[in-house]
Amino acid sequence: MTTPSDTSDSTAHPYTREMAMIHQVFRRESRLLAELVQDVCPADIARARVLAEHWRQYSVGLHAHHTGEDEMLWPVLLPHLDLDAEQVLAMEAQHRELDEGIAEVQRLMDRWQAQALPADRDELAEALRTHHRQLCAHLDEEEREVMPLVALHVNEKQWLAVGERGLAETPKNRLMIALGAILEDTSPEKRQEFLARLPVPARVLWKLLGQRQYRRETARIRGRRTTA
Repeated sequence: MTTPSDTSDSTAHPYTREMAMIHQVFRRESRLLAELVQDVCPADIARARVLAEHWRQYSVGLHAHHTGEDEMLWPVLLPHLDLDAEQVLAMEAQHRELDEGIAEVQRLMDRWQAQALPADRDELAEALRTHHRQLCAHLDEEEREVMPLVALHVNEKQWLAVGERGLAETPKNRLMIALGAILEDTSPEKRQEFLARLPVPARVLWKLLGQRQYRRETARIRGRRTTA
């Protein structure tokens, strides 16, 4: 049985590697959001609004990712499974549970950004930490139990359709930001492999403009924190 760390190994199936790269974005950003919110000074409403917008972008992206799995990946996978179908159904149930936590974070985020009060900040940061723990447990289980089944039973055309769905739901002015987020924590070898699968115009745009755009975005969100 594979483990989450195995999914990023160079010998793993390309679907598994790509999914692990995408999951790493959500692991990293959910962790950073809790840390960044906790660091905000009382009454710094401008900073609170920056992080509230980053949370909105993050939560929209996570929802789109999970919806894409629920609507396009699991229906393709389930007909091939017997007892293992329980693992896929568990993923759907966990998505619903995560949605509840996301709604609670959004409620607390809306309250905090209005005045940036310390008590509201601390409650929000704790809710974000809870979300991060729940999300990581879900992603670990998906990579360990379900992605090996995807590698066995989902063909390239079906896999590409899932990716195209995600691409279509990403605003055009956020495409380079999304690409930078995926590439940030990857090794040079995996980064090269991922970029090689992109159309040539996308690779050129990333080299000429995208890298600078992503650095500016992360500097705005993270302040003194730098990209990995």
